[in-house]
Amino acid sequence: MNKESFKAQAPDKGKRLDIYLFEKLSSLYSRSQLKRFIRQGLVHVSGAIRKPNYQVKEADSIDVAFPQAENEHIPAQDIPLDIIYEDSDIVVINKPSGMVVHPASGNKEHTLVNALMFHTKGKLAHVDSSPRPGIVHRLDKEVSGLMVAAKTDNACRVLTEGFKKRSIKRTYIAFVQGNVANDTGRVELPIGRSSRDRKKMAVKFFNAKEASTGFEVVKRFTDYTKLRIQIATGRTHQIRVHMSYLGHPIIGDLKYGGRKFTRIALYAAELKFVHPSSGKELLFKVDMPDALKELDR
Repeated sequence: MNKESFKAQAPDKGKRLDIYLFEKLSSLYSRSQLKRFIRQGLVHVSGAIRKPNYQVKEADSIDVAFPQAENEHIPAQDIPLDIIYEDSDIVVINKPSGMVVHPASGNKEHTLVNALMFHTKGKLAHVDSSPRPGIVHRLDKEVSGLMVAAKTDNACRVLTEGFKKRSIKRTYIAFVQGNVANDTGRVELPIGRSSRDRKKMAVKFFNAKEASTGFEVVKRFTDYTKLRIQIATGRTHQIRVHMSYLGHPIIGDLKYGGRKFTRIALYAAELKFVHPSSGKELLFKVDMPDALKELDR
């Protein structure tokens, strides 16, 4: 078993143990999985086994012994990858549209994780304990662009914390339907699972999480607009939901009201973060996918 240790700080005082761990490990496990680990006695608080609702105290030592992941069932597959940068800590990829990020029900193979398992020879963060080794953030299957994956457990921790603190900057380019009136704007509306269609997300004001999307107009065309978008949060389908809510669905996004196109007209164009080991600020950019260039004429 792999182990992870944390030291509770003053701001953590009074948090439920399962919530505290979820804040630390949400890139690896769901809250329900962490609750199960606690009930199985895999979590010790200052040497004692506690319940999920235990209220964390300042200076508590929290040790987690992760169960062995069944990663022998995540096959390493020789799938071509567009590697933008790589060192002993991280790998930055330009993910293609149509590729699922990690194995899940219905997508056990041919995912980015399968490809990374092959490319790195299994040298990914938490490879022995996580069902999605190396993954610290995601892009929708339909969306292409820049992603960073962690090759070491330390890199995983640092990058995960960076996303939580919103210090990692993600910039997207989108082509949306209609003429966006304002040159700049920000959408501050919570997003949750749609009550009408469980496969979709929606703007809602209960059972939802805060979501913040900023945009600026790059160019206006006859009946659509090119936008530069930055997100402060990373909710599922966030940009797609917010743009659709504004009445400007992304071209090609049939799920949220976009007109038919060869693919969704959205890609992660820039990624900026501090290297988890060197502390050096890194900025990566990728060119517009060929399939979208016809919209940019």
